[in-house]
Amino acid sequence: MLHRIGHQCRSLIRLPFTPLNPSILILTKSSSSSLNSAQALELESSTASSATNGPLLSSILSLFKVLGGSAVKFLGVKHRFRTFVSGLSSRQVDEIIEYLRIQDPNSAVEFFELLKTEYGFRHSRVSQFVIAHVLASQGRLKLLRSNLLQMLQEEGFGSGPLFCELLSVDFKGWEANAIVWDMLAFAYSRSEMVHDALFVIAKMKDLNVQASILTYNSLLYNLRHSDIMWDVYNDIKESGVHESKQTNSILVDGLCKQSLMQEAVTLLRGKDMKESSPHVASFNTVMSSFSKMGFIDIAQSIFCLMLKFGVHPDTYSYNILINGLCLAGSIEDALKLTDDMDKHGVAPDAVTYNTLAKGFRVLGMVSGASKMIQQMLTKGLNPDSVIYTLLICGNCQEGKVEESLDLRDEMLSRGYQLNYISYSVLVSSLCKIGRVDEALCLLSEMEIVGLKPDGVMYSIIIHGLCKQGEIQKAIQLYMEMCTKRIFPSIFTHRAVLLGLCENGPLSEARMYFDMLTSSDGIQDIVLYNIMINRYAKLGMIRESVQLYNQILEKGIDPTIVTINSLIYGFCRTRQLTEAIRSFDSIRDHGLLPTAITYTTLMNFLCEEGNIPAMFDLKREMEASAVEPTHVTYTVIMKGLCKQRKLKESLLQLDNMFSQGLSPDQFSYNILIQCFCEAREFPKAFELHDEMILHDLKPDAVTYNILINGLCVYGDLQDADKLFSYLREHNFGLKKAAYTTLIQAHCVKGDAYQAMALFSEMVKMGFQVTIRDYSAVINRLCKRCLTNEAKVFFSMMLSNGVSPDLGVYTVMMYALRLVEQDPSRKSGQDAPVDSVSMTARKSNATDICCGALWSPTI
Repeated sequence: MLHRIGHQCRSLIRLPFTPLNPSILILTKSSSSSLNSAQALELESSTASSATNGPLLSSILSLFKVLGGSAVKFLGVKHRFRTFVSGLSSRQVDEIIEYLRIQDPNSAVEFFELLKTEYGFRHSRVSQFVIAHVLASQGRLKLLRSNLLQMLQEEGFGSGPLFCELLSVDFKGWEANAIVWDMLAFAYSRSEMVHDALFVIAKMKDLNVQASILTYNSLLYNLRHSDIMWDVYNDIKESGVHESKQTNSILVDGLCKQSLMQEAVTLLRGKDMKESSPHVASFNTVMSSFSKMGFIDIAQSIFCLMLKFGVHPDTYSYNILINGLCLAGSIEDALKLTDDMDKHGVAPDAVTYNTLAKGFRVLGMVSGASKMIQQMLTKGLNPDSVIYTLLICGNCQEGKVEESLDLRDEMLSRGYQLNYISYSVLVSSLCKIGRVDEALCLLSEMEIVGLKPDGVMYSIIIHGLCKQGEIQKAIQLYMEMCTKRIFPSIFTHRAVLLGLCENGPLSEARMYFDMLTSSDGIQDIVLYNIMINRYAKLGMIRESVQLYNQILEKGIDPTIVTINSLIYGFCRTRQLTEAIRSFDSIRDHGLLPTAITYTTLMNFLCEEGNIPAMFDLKREMEASAVEPTHVTYTVIMKGLCKQRKLKESLLQLDNMFSQGLSPDQFSYNILIQCFCEAREFPKAFELHDEMILHDLKPDAVTYNILINGLCVYGDLQDADKLFSYLREHNFGLKKAAYTTLIQAHCVKGDAYQAMALFSEMVKMGFQVTIRDYSAVINRLCKRCLTNEAKVFFSMMLSNGVSPDLGVYTVMMYALRLVEQDPSRKSGQDAPVDSVSMTARKSNATDICCGALWSPTI
């Protein structure tokens, strides 16, 4: 119909527009078939001045019929019709629509829609309501609602009184007038023009026009946050309109929104609700509110009340409780509820499984979350990207980077795109475990998919490169970052400086630091702390103090990290007085000492053997309410072990556990060494087993201590057995384990076992130095095992290690003793040397000239 009206109207613009009169549109049906375009123009011209009235609709339809058959012969019809429409006044369009309403309502609607949608004509309020009444009488409520909503958007707030006046005066008594009134109130409510909606409903009451429950519900929904909701509800009661289930649901939701939970429950249990069979949405609303408030037990009671009323819970009902239980940490109850869903024929949806997966993740049970994802996939449901992101973060926090990368691959295969959070967590985790090259690949991948890495992500990778000693790559990435106009933040500068301090030449780190701090632009205390701490660790306390003075001169407030670094530096250089002075200055800067502060000083006092002063400092620490760390307890245990107070040191281990602290390998190693030195090997191995029970893997230092203890204080055979056991179980033995056993066998005179271990050590790829050969040769020479010493000397030369003067001197002395007293070849210890070192050195030349290389070697 719209196409036909368009073609009929287009030819009306062939002549300049003249004031519209119904008589100019009158045509005889019999002449229509023979009219050509010229005749049509002539007819229009001849009738333009006529004042004869006729049925408007009949005239328009006749003309449309004529022009509909011939309009295709004209070019530019659409342009000419647009010109025609632009010349029409609102009054003329009102006149046409009014005639069409009476004679052909469908044509009136389609003419109205054609002008509005295709030609952008803005109809008058009168035409809007004329068409509204036509649509209402035809029951075309969807189009009626759409037109009224558009009209209200154009008119805006405060237009209610104007429309009420127009409806009550110009359209009084029209067919379907009550429907238009009701739909106008509904449209105002749906547009959130609440005051206009209330005005219209008040006017309707004056005119005895009844509003529908749909309109009242819409208004209730908009007012559910306020007490006016009850005024509207009282109007519903007084009007006698039958309430719907949605009415009660909105009231319950309103009470919950106003935190009137008791009233909401009362309304649910009320007589009216029982009679009207409450809707499941009402119960869901109350359950959701209680669940969000953390009262999951009350939410479960409401669920039982729902079943008592004979209302069947839906998937959303179960999801509310499952989410609440997961947040409360009751994941087992949440899983039971999921099983209950299946029993009652309610299928869990993607939200159900996503909620359970999040619950597992919150509890740190990443494997359970992964299991939920597998169940979703089995049932044809797709986990959302949020779940994947949570699992990636969870696995990375647990150190399961490979699992996170697998999840990334799975996300991409299912068409999901990783977000910035996923990439940043993966990049950070890869850098932490030293896989910086893979982090760089992810950085490139981000840019390919349209995500822009920020300065923080660049800083993480730059720091990772610096930790690996790849300073040049870090600087290159830094330059690339600047090229992309991602200006380095202070975090980037910190990462570069820290990397240079830890792995680069200290001179380069200082040059970079001076460049950053030379101007007044950057006055970051963290940059100073990095440099001060590095100098302190290297024992360069003078440089640390100079930077500290520079801080004070620039007016930068030092932090507790600054003072702690100075205290460490002074302790390392054994300047206790200066360390105490720095400690006393902490409160002068408005700071408080930390556990690190006290522990650093306590460790120094322990190293100095001043155990009473160490315990005095511990008491001061407790008086200052500073909680000790596991390092603090480890220092105390070290001090007690130095005094051979074994029981007291074990008591400190128990105290550590009672404080919720976990000892590390260093803590146990101190105790194991102490018990080895006390020859209490059963207790030492008991501590070793205790480490394993606490999921603390003994390290190479632990086994070196045990092997050394057995070699020095125990039985060498037990040391050999432990060494063999570790070697058979592919434990990563260090060089110290070999050298300890080699030296022990040399001392015991078992040169052949020493040589076998030494050869194995070389085959294992350990770097063997002159010091290792010298230690063995010294011990063999001390036992006057000169032939065996010659073998090691030959081995040393064949491996390209040059002997030093000490080796020559020791061997020369041993050879002279054996030569003077052949009985010493049995392996007896050589006597204390009465020959001066000068004499030894004078004869060293003989050895260098080949005295050792006799045919007997």
